[in-house]
Amino acid sequence: MEKPKCIDEEYLFADGIIVSETDLRGVITYANRKFCEISGYDKEELIGKPHNILRHPDMPKAAFKEMWDTIQQNREWIGLVKNLRKDGRYYWVKAYIKPVFKNGEKVGYIAARKPASKEAVIEAEEKYRKLLEKERS
Repeated sequence: MEKPKCIDEEYLFADGIIVSETDLRGVITYANRKFCEISGYDKEELIGKPHNILRHPDMPKAAFKEMWDTIQQNREWIGLVKNLRKDGRYYWVKAYIKPVFKNGEKVGYIAARKPASKEAVIEAEEKYRKLLEKERS
């Protein structure tokens, strides 16, 4: 699946919880209706695809490294993420991600997201801009 071209236009949503599950490698195994609605993808387009198809280029690699380091240690991660919709617009979420265990064995991850507050987005944009500058230098 080809990533859409970015459009500098925010897609705002006021309510609802976006839920997805992935396997241990980050491949989507479940997406709720709200996830499909907000991302602009049909469920069939998401299942079996890597979750990073939603990654916006403004997101620094360091943010995802921190997330993966945390959840791979079987801890919960909470942070802000700027995602890319199928139509090229972006949306911000506050994400809560945790490992999923079955019979004592880690089998994947579940993520619940809600709209990020404007204040949190302003703070994250500044933090992520600095991280991106560091990564590109």
